[in-house]
Order: sequence, then C-alpha cells, then structure tokens
Amino acid sequence: MKARSSARDPLLVTVLVFPGVRILDVTGPVEVFTTANEFGGRYRVRVVSPDGADVVTSAGIGLGVELSVAQVTSDSDVLVVPGGPEWPSLIKDDTLLDAVRALDARSRRTVSVCTGAFLLAAAGLLDGRRATTHWRFTDELALRYPTVTVDPDALFVRDGHIMTSAGVSAGIDASLALVEEDHGAHTARTVAKDMVVFMQRPGGQSQFSVRTRTPQVRHEVLRQVLDAVAGDPPANHTVAAMARRAGVSSRHITRMFHDELDTTPARYVEEIRLEGAQALLESGDDPMATVARRTGFGSAESLRRAFVRKLGITPGAYRARFRTTGATGTLDARSRTPVGGTSREAAVS
Repeated sequence: MKARSSARDPLLVTVLVFPGVRILDVTGPVEVFTTANEFGGRYRVRVVSPDGADVVTSAGIGLGVELSVAQVTSDSDVLVVPGGPEWPSLIKDDTLLDAVRALDARSRRTVSVCTGAFLLAAAGLLDGRRATTHWRFTDELALRYPTVTVDPDALFVRDGHIMTSAGVSAGIDASLALVEEDHGAHTARTVAKDMVVFMQRPGGQSQFSVRTRTPQVRHEVLRQVLDAVAGDPPANHTVAAMARRAGVSSRHITRMFHDELDTTPARYVEEIRLEGAQALLESGDDPMATVARRTGFGSAESLRRAFVRKLGITPGAYRARFRTTGATGTLDARSRTPVGGTSREAAVS
C-alpha cells in the first residue's frame, strides 16, 4: 500500500471513468470528497479514462476527463472504480482492466461502487478477499469469481486497502467512511448532514423494505393479508387472525406462506415489525417501551430479543450506529460492528 501524502498536500482522489459508466457512481463519491473540503477536508479530485478521452455515461450525459491512465504519474490516496449497467461486457475489456490494475498499483486505497466490484474482480484484485456489490448481483459475483468471499448484506466491505460498496448510494456511504478515516468523525458527520444523507445507514442491503423483497404472490387473499400486516404492524396478526381475515383455515394460510414466501406467518410479521422499529429508532428518540408498543412487540424486552436474534445487536446499539460510519474496520454484515475497530455498542443497552 502506498504511503500517505504529505500532510501539507491535499489527498488525491482519482476517479476512473469509461463509456457507459453510471453517473451517480461517479458523482456520489466526488460530492462527498469535494463537500468535505468545505468543512476542513483537503482533497483534490481528478477524473481519468483509459485513453484520456471524455466519456458519455449510461444516462447519456458527457463527463470531462483530465488525464489518460498512461499520463498518471502521481500516486493516489483514493482510487474510485465505478460501475455501469453493461458490466458483463466491461469485464471483458482488457484495456479497461489494465487501467484498473495500473491505477490500483499507484493508490493507497481503492474503492469500487456498485458493479465496479466486477471490474476489481476481473482484474484479479479481489482474489482471496471479502467483497460486496449491488444486492441484485451478489450471487453473480460469487459464481463468476469463487475466490472472492461475497458478503451479500453489507453496504460496504473493507479488506486490506480495497473497499467495495453496494448499490450506487452505498458509494456515498463508503466515501464518508474514508472521510472519517482521514479527517475524523466530526468532519464526516458534518458532510453527511450537509448532503442530507445518513452518516451510516444501519443494517445492510437486507434493510430495503420487506415488502420490496417479497416476491409477487399468486393468491389475492394472501396479498390482502400481507397488505394488512404492512399497513398496521401492531395489530393482531396471529395465524388465526390472518386466517379469519382471508376466509381460509389456519393450516391453509400457513401453507400459502410456506409455498409462496418460503417463511411462516409469525416470521413475516416479525420482519415487518422489526422494519418498523428500525425506522422509529433511526428517526427519533422514543423510549424503547414506546417503540415496542408502536410496532407490535409489546414490551422493550421482546423488542430487544427480536433485535438480538435477527440483527445481532440491541435496539440501543442499532440507534447508536448513526454516530459513526464504521470506518475503523470492515463492517460485519450481521452486527454492523467494525471488525478490528472499536465498538461503541458494548456499552449501549
């Protein structure tokens, strides 16, 4: 890994772009680093392409380029490798992969955004490492590159000098983590507040709505039951109550959950309630007993047990995760605790 730049010099961020790059993969990290400059950070961002030519993004918007990869003679503190919707063809582009390797060799830290992880993997930079990518493609990444340990739930993963991040907005999360590493949590927090984004989004990619992740169901009666649970999580959602609502037997409603959702009614209800509790913890300071009552858990102890069982942390620890990006180490996918870093969660109930 390259040594850090002189304290007198700005930290150099190099962004590799190419035709068809996803624009938010580029602009998200760039905005984080340039916004940090308004609050005491010191970054200089340069945009390069393999041949030095300007590029047109997947959105049809042009991006100006400062240098070709061959013209890069100074080491970077951060290399950003974005992705693009045409990643299956990009990973076959030897010129692009050579560019990735060359820039990584001259960078103290390398971070991929979304499907940019496929470029790192195809370049051989993720061999033997943990990594993540957009939740739609984690299985594909693991299948194509079996030497990579893919974490399907993480928003970002740090393994050595390489950081991989999930969907496009997770590039912002990863960049904030690097700002915290360089300039401290206060600066990163100020940048996040200015950009109106989370300092760190608690939970992993599985945080995206339970209903969003639920497959389309065939039976209208089951869809109505699911809508009722999502619309009023604290209501009575026992198997018997669901069966009455659907006009079927308890055995039949249980079988529909199993056949169409591969889960049980109780487990589905708990996931909906847990999601509601997460939202309340993220957005307010209500006492745990209030959160439990409003989301159907009944008591603070039941809420605590559900959090520990499903997420591996207590509700208080979950709320506390807003105070840092987790930049001190690699984020564990289940507990969101920095591995090898200092956890603040042990002291929080």
